[in-house]
Amino acid sequence: MRKLVFIGTLLASVVSAPTMAIGQDLNLTPSMSNFSYDYFDVRVGLSPVTYGGGVSMSIHPNAHVRAEVDTEFDKDWDFTGAVGFHAPVNDWADIYGELALRNVKKRDVYKDGEFGIEVAIGVRQWLTPQLEVGGEIGHVSIKEEDEKVFGSVTGRFHATELFSIGAQFRFNEIYDDQLVLSTRFKF
Repeated sequence: MRKLVFIGTLLASVVSAPTMAIGQDLNLTPSMSNFSYDYFDVRVGLSPVTYGGGVSMSIHPNAHVRAEVDTEFDKDWDFTGAVGFHAPVNDWADIYGELALRNVKKRDVYKDGEFGIEVAIGVRQWLTPQLEVGGEIGHVSIKEEDEKVFGSVTGRFHATELFSIGAQFRFNEIYDDQLVLSTRFKF
């Protein structure tokens, strides 16, 4: 009988712990993050002008997959497929990291569509209930002689819970330094 009570108590604590962690609301999806990683976005880069889009989807409360593509529509592309983690730093910030496979075709440098590996780490922070800022730094290796460190600084205004607009300054990326304007839709 004591074993049955012990097992029942153990099961009740395992079931109730995640519920307490998410605010005791059984209708919420368990997530340990301060941000949603379920979205799709469209974006326009300036100088050079590029067009792109991407999608991100949670596969675990602390993991996500992401795919995105950018192009100048000049027989070029920059495709990224990534798997990553995300976790809270405090009540207003998340840290994330990603490992990605990248395929790039660009007239001057990557003429045949070269594959490479990318690793990145970043942080997202709420400044106000609607304003998010973030930064990212990473390393991409496409050709052995063309390894580089890249980064970005982002600001995003969440107009509603499901829609946001953002500006991102990317430095040392495939299309060099670039300002990117984006619209994100959460699903």
